[in-house]
Amino acid sequence: MPGDASGVIPLDISAIRADFPILERTVRDGKPLVYLDSGATSQRPVPVIDAEQEYLTTHHAAVHRGAHQLAEEATDAYEGARARIAGFVGAARPEELVFVKNATEAINLIAYSFGNASIGPDVPGAATRFALGPGDEIVITEMEHHANLVPWQELARRTGATLKWFGLTDDFRLDLSSIDEIITPRTKVVAFTHQSNVLGTVNPVQRLVEAAHRVGALTVLDACQSVPHGPVDVQQLGVDLLAFSGHKMFGPSGVGGLYGRYDLLSAMPPFLTGGSMIEQVFMDHSTYAAPPARFEAGVPMTSQAVGLGAAVDYLETVGMQQVAAHEAELTGLALQQLSALPGIRIIGPSDTVDRGGAVSFVVDGVHAHDVGQILDDNGVAVRVGHHCAWPLHRRYGIAATVRASFALYNTAEEVGALVEAVRDAQRFFSV
Repeated sequence: MPGDASGVIPLDISAIRADFPILERTVRDGKPLVYLDSGATSQRPVPVIDAEQEYLTTHHAAVHRGAHQLAEEATDAYEGARARIAGFVGAARPEELVFVKNATEAINLIAYSFGNASIGPDVPGAATRFALGPGDEIVITEMEHHANLVPWQELARRTGATLKWFGLTDDFRLDLSSIDEIITPRTKVVAFTHQSNVLGTVNPVQRLVEAAHRVGALTVLDACQSVPHGPVDVQQLGVDLLAFSGHKMFGPSGVGGLYGRYDLLSAMPPFLTGGSMIEQVFMDHSTYAAPPARFEAGVPMTSQAVGLGAAVDYLETVGMQQVAAHEAELTGLALQQLSALPGIRIIGPSDTVDRGGAVSFVVDGVHAHDVGQILDDNGVAVRVGHHCAWPLHRRYGIAATVRASFALYNTAEEVGALVEAVRDAQRFFSV
């Protein structure tokens, strides 16, 4: 297959869609399903479904415990998935990837670990580099969804640290004009999203990482909306910690990843305690295992990890550069066609430069929920509301938006279906 002018080979969308059986179904009295809600959760391809089924019907046992053959096979499957997922995000070694339920749990893990380090030197493994107290500062941004906002609010409340944030510009970018006033020698943590789940804005990660590291602060990157949609390399980005969810990248729900530099994970106190995360246990104290086991208390989500490993294999077979190019094309098409409609306001950058495939908009004179209902009647599945990002919506004076979010299985024809459904909503409400 010939490549385009950029050298990126176009995707065989028909073959890809055949891997996702749910896309063949109809909804609402026989309407073809147009699934544009992958920012909330993505659909799963057959290889992911098969991998989980094959594991459960052939190899399932408790990992890292039994001495029998099934336990060995289950452990191999679990650790094999870890190695592939760690490599997918550019980790230097598999032990830098901790399995968690989702990105929300990953960020809470970090915040609670730092909180435990703040209690005092009696907490095992509580290196002072993670401790916060009055006078210290945590920096976030106004575009965060609640998963990367509330845990930091709580950490500030528990430790007495101050929460600061970058505001947003009128053109839907981070306002970094006062970066040296916001990130200061008092800053201990800078946590921010790679790509906004509402605006689609892709943030300048390396600039923020450089500013944080200049003052000795740690960086936490929420990569929920970037890892499934293009190449992400933690070493190239230079981030210290990174979180993502499996269900947004064609994997199962109930599993996600926390990347952390090994020296950091080795020094961070645990979040959850109990079985599997220990080194030795006495009646009056315990010592903790090395990462990643230190942060994986109890029997883990094994079949889900195997499924996420299969999802990574699937994405790598397609090619992340190809995925990014395809979604950029769809995003550009959606921005162009929606912007051409009277009464439509795009809430996000107007072009595809440093922008991902979450396209949020409002229809003047119609509430987002009403637009969503008309779109659903037309078979177009989108998300409406505040998208777990209330502060961002307040910043722009908007109660709710309609969000279409693309994935590798979407087509130009589906963009057209979205636009036609929006026109139908305008006609229905006579606006």
